[in-house]
Order: sequence, then structure tokens, then C-alpha cells
Amino acid sequence: MVNDPCNLELGTQWRIPTYTEWYNVDNYGGWTNWNGPWSSGLKLHTAGYFSYSDGSLEGRGVIGTYWNSTQVNTIMGYYLAFTTSFSSVYSGDYKARGFSIRCVKE
Repeated sequence: MVNDPCNLELGTQWRIPTYTEWYNVDNYGGWTNWNGPWSSGLKLHTAGYFSYSDGSLEGRGVIGTYWNSTQVNTIMGYYLAFTTSFSSVYSGDYKARGFSIRCVKE
């Protein structure tokens, strides 16, 4: 991916996970809330996201949101989200929300 920040910052062996990779990790890990992502080897945390309307940080300590490399279109993408009561992969939120990323090495 041309604009993959993992590739740009860490080198060509690194990339953002695909939709299928996040989907598989979430489903096969049996995650039902934020304990699964945090207790896993990935140590995913609830970093929150930026407000689409004013750019303020929202949901810190409440929701974890991680982009995958699959895009809906130029302004929206797919992502993994989890809280105290759910964990799933979703489609269609604005890239301007600034969700977290997790880089994976080939």
C-alpha cells in the first residue's frame, strides 16, 4: 500500500493488517470484550479516537479502535473495535477519526 504508515515508518517488511486478519484474530481469539484484546499477545488497549466534528479525543479508556488496510472508499475504512461488552470487525467509519493502527511484520 502506497500510504501505509507501517511501511513508510518501519520499512517494507511492515504493514497494516487486512480485514481478514483482524476478523480471524477477533473470531478465533474468542474475544467478547476488551479483556481478550488486552490479554492476548497483541496487548491492544482502549486508546479511543478523534471526534469527527472537532478533532477532540473521545473514548479513551472506553473503546479500542484499530484500522485495517481495507478501505470502503477514499474517506472511510474498515476497523476492529472493542469495549467492555463487545469486540468485532466493522465497516465504514471516517478515516478522520484517527483510529489506532497495529503494524504486522511479513
